[in-house]
Amino acid sequence: MTLDPMTAALHPLLDLPRREDAALRARLQARLDAKTKPLGALGRLEALALQIGLIQGTTRPRLDQPQLLVCAADHGLAARGVSAYPSEVTWQMVENFLAGGAAVSVLARQHGLALTVVDCGVRHAFAPRPGLIVAKAATGTRDCCEGPAMSTDECAAALAHGVRLVREHLPGNVLLLGEMGIGNTSAAALIMQRLTGLPLADCTGRGTGLDDAGLARKRDTLALALARHPDAQAPLDLLAALGGLEIATLCGAVLQAAAERRVIVVDGFICTAAVAVAAALAPAVLDHCVFAHCSAESGHARWLQALGVSALLDLGLRLGEGSGAALAWPLLASAVRLLEEMASFAEAGVSEREDGAGQATSGSEAGSAAPVAAAGPAV
Repeated sequence: MTLDPMTAALHPLLDLPRREDAALRARLQARLDAKTKPLGALGRLEALALQIGLIQGTTRPRLDQPQLLVCAADHGLAARGVSAYPSEVTWQMVENFLAGGAAVSVLARQHGLALTVVDCGVRHAFAPRPGLIVAKAATGTRDCCEGPAMSTDECAAALAHGVRLVREHLPGNVLLLGEMGIGNTSAAALIMQRLTGLPLADCTGRGTGLDDAGLARKRDTLALALARHPDAQAPLDLLAALGGLEIATLCGAVLQAAAERRVIVVDGFICTAAVAVAAALAPAVLDHCVFAHCSAESGHARWLQALGVSALLDLGLRLGEGSGAALAWPLLASAVRLLEEMASFAEAGVSEREDGAGQATSGSEAGSAAPVAAAGPAV
C-alpha cells in the first residue's frame, strides 16, 4: 500500500495501543490505598500517580530527565492582523528563550527542566548555540486564506522532524510541550473548529490581547480561511491546510513520545491543538497526556471538555511557551514521590481505619470513603 507523505512520516506510530491494564491498575490502587492516609485523601495526586504508573507499565514509576520542548514558527495569517503583536516577535522571543530571559526559561531553571528550543519555521536565521535545534520544514506558513498553509511535503517534513526530535535528541521519559509563534492561536482555533464542530466564535479568543475590534477582525479572517478549505476535514489534511509548522512538529513529537511510553505534559491552547490532531489519528495518545492548565484563551476550556479531559491548574495563564507545563511539573514529581516514599500503615505501625463494628480494615477494604477514581488522561 502506498502512503501519502504525511501518513508515511508517522507510520507505524498510528497503531498506538491503549495504556489500560486492569490488573496493573488494581495493584497501583492497592499501593495508594495502603498509604498512611484516609482513602483518596491526596485527591487528584493519587489519580496522577496511577496514570503515570499505567503509562510506564509499573507499580513503581519514575520520572527521569524531563525535557521541555519549545517549538517556534511564523504564520502567514499574521499579516492579516490576527494578533496584537507583529511577526518579528516570534524570532525575538526565541532569542529571549535562549538568553534565559523568558518566563519559560526562568521556570525551567527553577524546576531543573532541560529546555530545548526548535526553529520549526521562523523567518530568521539564528546563530548556532546550545539549546537550539534548527529543523525548518519551511520559512513560515503561507496565508491560509489564499491557499494551504503548508504543502503536503512541508507538513510531512514537520511531522517527521517532531518524531526525530524525540527519538534522537531528547532523552528521558517525560516530555513537556511548549510553543511560540505570532498568529498561532488563530491556527489552533481553526483546528479546533474543524475537529470539534463547535461554532467558530466559541473557538476564537483574544490571543495576545486583541481589543474588541481586533477580535472581530480575527473571527472574520478565520471564517474566510475555513471557507477557503471546505474539503480539509481529515486530521492531517486540516493540519496542512490550516495549521502551523510548530503545531505539526509538536504533533509528530507527541506521537513518538507516546510510542515510547513517555509522560506528556501538555501546556495550553496551541499545544492542545497538536495533541488533538495526534489523538484524532491515534486516540491512545490521550492516555499519555497530563493537561497542565486551562488557559485563559476562551476556547481552551471547551476544547478540554470536548476531549474528555481536565487540567491540573487554572491560573488564568495565556502566555504559552510551555509556562503552564513547567508550573505543573512539581505536581507530577510529588505524585510519584508520594507513591514511592510514603509509608504504608503496616510499615509505619499506624492503626488503620475501623469499620462500623470497630474492626480495623485495610485501606483497600474500607468502603465508606471511596477512592478517587482514576481519571485517565484527565489528571
